Amino acid sequence: MPAMMGSCALPWNQGEIALQRILHVPPTENPTSTFLSQYGQSMVSRAPLIGLGALDANSRPWSTVWGGETGFSSVIDSDIVGMRALVDRVHDPVVQSLFGHSEETGSIRVDGQGKMISGVTIDLENRKRVKLYGKVIMGTLEDPEGEDEGGRGLVGKRGHAQLVVKIEESLGNCPKYLHKKHIIPALPQPKLISTSPKLPPQAIELINKADCFFISTYHQNTDMDTNYRGGPSGFVRIISNQPEGAVLVYPEYSGNRLYQSLGNLMMNHQAGLVIPDFETGDAVYMTVTTEILIDDEADEVLERSSLAVKMTVVEARYVENALGFRGIPVDKSPYTPPVRYLRSEKEQTLSTTTANEGQTSVHLISRKILSPSIARFRFKLSNTGGTIPAYKPGQYAVFSFKDELDIGYSHMRDDDPLSLNDDYIRTFTVSSFPGAKTLPEDEFEITVRKNRSVTSHLFRWNPRTQLKVPMLGFGGSFKIDTSSIGKDEFVPFIAGGIGITPLVGQLPGVDISRLRLLWSISANDIGVVKDVFRQFPELPESSTLFITQVDKVKDEDFLRSLEDIEAAGATIECRRMSATDLKDIPAGTFYLCSGHALKTLVLDWLKGKNVIFEDFTY
Repeated sequence: MPAMMGSCALPWNQGEIALQRILHVPPTENPTSTFLSQYGQSMVSRAPLIGLGALDANSRPWSTVWGGETGFSSVIDSDIVGMRALVDRVHDPVVQSLFGHSEETGSIRVDGQGKMISGVTIDLENRKRVKLYGKVIMGTLEDPEGEDEGGRGLVGKRGHAQLVVKIEESLGNCPKYLHKKHIIPALPQPKLISTSPKLPPQAIELINKADCFFISTYHQNTDMDTNYRGGPSGFVRIISNQPEGAVLVYPEYSGNRLYQSLGNLMMNHQAGLVIPDFETGDAVYMTVTTEILIDDEADEVLERSSLAVKMTVVEARYVENALGFRGIPVDKSPYTPPVRYLRSEKEQTLSTTTANEGQTSVHLISRKILSPSIARFRFKLSNTGGTIPAYKPGQYAVFSFKDELDIGYSHMRDDDPLSLNDDYIRTFTVSSFPGAKTLPEDEFEITVRKNRSVTSHLFRWNPRTQLKVPMLGFGGSFKIDTSSIGKDEFVPFIAGGIGITPLVGQLPGVDISRLRLLWSISANDIGVVKDVFRQFPELPESSTLFITQVDKVKDEDFLRSLEDIEAAGATIECRRMSATDLKDIPAGTFYLCSGHALKTLVLDWLKGKNVIFEDFTY
């Protein structure tokens, strides 16, 4: 995700702290910005949709989704956002919360009076999102011009809603579980089907096929949160559907471990949901009471789950043609796990869960140790009934090591506390180039550093044994572009250690003469440098190495390696990278892939510059 400006850390609320402690999350600062970040400003202007949350007169949260095309929202001032959208003015619960209940035509104007509003501006096609929180300054709701000329009886049913909001918090979120959809505008033609807390058949059908929803929660009168939840179609399961209110449950997948939505639910057991049908424009709106299920409680309801949210519907609305957009499916998130069924459904789903045609797997076929902690692994793709997936330069591969490594639930695991919430799904950048003559089409390579459970498992692999794991797909779009730079410009790539891999996977398609590689690497990993330069002999002349921990490696092989690298044309600096090293590079765009510490420094050094970056965690 592109750089975000720094800010003073917000304190966690009591619910967030409580849940993080229960789930053994190491203490960390709240990454939420206390303003609309630069990245957030860009997203507000570019994203075609925004999920919104607001409280009704009874302090119950509701959610909706507005938009349909880029430009419906914009940044008026640094922290002031405006939006204008065609909405269902009668049945949309957020419209009613903001403008009151009215089926009358004409214009309605409201002063914000500090009313809380939350949002998540979201670009599904590019898998990007930013959460927002603020206060409404003012809003208007007007009839569209020329309404009902077609005689469809829609006078007073839809309107142009305009909001001006002062943003007080923003936070970029990861692309996990965001399914790619191409968003196009559509005219809402709202028709209310049901207001019963017992969901009608149409709502059941929508929920059973839905692959996402938006959820809003709040903490006292000080903060509110709206976010996206995605999964496989049908990941929201219906436990019961009685007149007193349907009961649903969904699994919380491995995420950023901030638990902001769930932290609110720890203190205030209320949430507002909207489940959109991107094909028809229908929507299910619900305000619910919630119960967070952890460990055994979760698994007893939803198989193979350690964290889930159970919801009881207090009020619901099913509205046909409610939304001002449609979504054309493009691609499922490669992170999407299989559906987790209710324990009560288990017997009837055994046959369907074992009949999964087209499952892609990978076999580990070779390993080359490049340094004490870094190795290159080659995998061979296979598929039980479908097409073998292909990848593009700069993409990542997503593996599931759950069957290999998951040892089941345990109350405490001091040797690896993070594994309590580990789904063993791992993303590694592909370090081979597609179509390379040295690799068959059904093989690819990754280069990784040994770290926690999964990478350690790879390093321990015995070549005499078979290691085969499911592969969820290829993804990502970290593309290095040297074709459109100016005549006197270069393309700087800043790498920290293993952060060289996105570049290695693209080098055959890059004009190396226009590249400037600045690579910070430990002396212990000099073997990785030798391997990369051996593969690409022209690269050293475009490279500056910043070698750290030189004082800890003094053997003759290391010194000879430095001499060989320098003789090949590389510049060697036995020190850490600094801001002055980046100062005079003529470039419009900088590329960066590193760990968190170096990333933070570089983004600070390059303030005001266009920086495209990826970071890596394990």
